[in-house]
Amino acid sequence: MSAPFGSGAPLVFDTSAWLRQRDSAVHPRWEATRIAGLLAVCPVVTLEVLRGARDEQMFAALDSALAAVSHQAPVTRTACEAAVGASRQLRGSRRGVPAADYLIVAAAAERGFGVLHCDRHMDMLAETLGVESIRIPGTE
Repeated sequence: MSAPFGSGAPLVFDTSAWLRQRDSAVHPRWEATRIAGLLAVCPVVTLEVLRGARDEQMFAALDSALAAVSHQAPVTRTACEAAVGASRQLRGSRRGVPAADYLIVAAAAERGFGVLHCDRHMDMLAETLGVESIRIPGTE
């Protein structure tokens, strides 16, 4: 059995991680993380994933799978303020960073969770907001 991703704290996955969960190099650790109850989802990710549903049946299946994730990381007012603060702290040096990613990492930070992702800029956001950043190996 593979070891879960991360150090043992729940991890908010971003859409890039969700989309790679079935890759043969990722799946064993994703499943170990899921079974350990260490996956967390943010409503921003839920919306991004559901946007990709091809039909109502797929939408329902994705919605059900996301609702079954062990932990939730809501986007609260405080998380929004932290996201804006991180943007201010980075002084626009990363203008290409999607606003959604600021919110995802800020929501994780508010709960004391880390982030599981495939994007280099998430490492920078996680460092800025003080959370564990786990980049899926072999990505970006």
